[in-house]
Amino acid sequence: MATDLRTLQHPLIEWVYDHTRERPIGSVSLIPFADEHHLDRQQAFQLLLYCEEAGVLSSRGSTYGGPSANLTPAGTSWVEERRRRREDPAARVAAARTGLLTWMWHRKHDGTRMPVVAHVLEAPQSLFEGIRLTASDINRAAGHLQAKGMIKGTTPGWGGDGPLRAEITAEGEDCVENYDADLAAYERRNNGGGTTNFHIGTNTGNIAANSREVTQTATTNQGINPSDLVLLARSLRQAAPVLGLPEGDAEEFADIATRIENEASTDNPDPGRIRRWGNAILDILNSPAVSGALAQTLSTTVQTAIASGG
Repeated sequence: MATDLRTLQHPLIEWVYDHTRERPIGSVSLIPFADEHHLDRQQAFQLLLYCEEAGVLSSRGSTYGGPSANLTPAGTSWVEERRRRREDPAARVAAARTGLLTWMWHRKHDGTRMPVVAHVLEAPQSLFEGIRLTASDINRAAGHLQAKGMIKGTTPGWGGDGPLRAEITAEGEDCVENYDADLAAYERRNNGGGTTNFHIGTNTGNIAANSREVTQTATTNQGINPSDLVLLARSLRQAAPVLGLPEGDAEEFADIATRIENEASTDNPDPGRIRRWGNAILDILNSPAVSGALAQTLSTTVQTAIASGG
């Protein structure tokens, strides 16, 4: 039940925020929220405890008759920032493209051929800041991904921006696996300007390449041992089911850990990728959805790995 309760943390924080506006003085009773989500009093108190541990709600005002909550300043800031992101059209467009491409990657790797694009609306990847993207959002995202060569499919003759059925391309897989499904980052990968940095694990001198008007620098990374990174990544993946993450976050957390392990297992791990994925792990571990000693320990370990050059 703990995992199910934690999926209600974000909805509860927003619910308290809305009801605090209606009742600015005094705490807000959580009984209506508990009844709406079929929670008994003990479960409602436990859910409130999770939010209190995350620093976003206070149980001040609760009685034996039922749980009540007050928003903390951190909780108010969290809700307002989340809603600001929801209203950002560019963020919504980017989320639709990233979510659809990631979902396509999963369908390719679970053996599903040419899945129906609209079925992403039944998956966690179609959630954006707690709300479901629309069919129009996904249709436009599919059209853009196909135009960029990330997916391929057949566009219906009667109109629509994107294909009804599609599959991810090799370029799309590369974007998901190495750029976290961030199309902008993927497209910038070859726009390095006038300086090329070579990240070499053991070499300490410059590399002679037959290029004109290009400055080359070699960077020696004496950071964390790749074998330690592999062990850390496996620990992160094993911890994913017990951190109490919402389903979508838990899947993303495990996916990122797998990417770190795979990169660390190569002959020449890319520190930039590992650092980027490590920061993504930290974002999840430090979110209001996660609390407890295990999350804190993992967060400290990941921070140390990044600081060590991972």
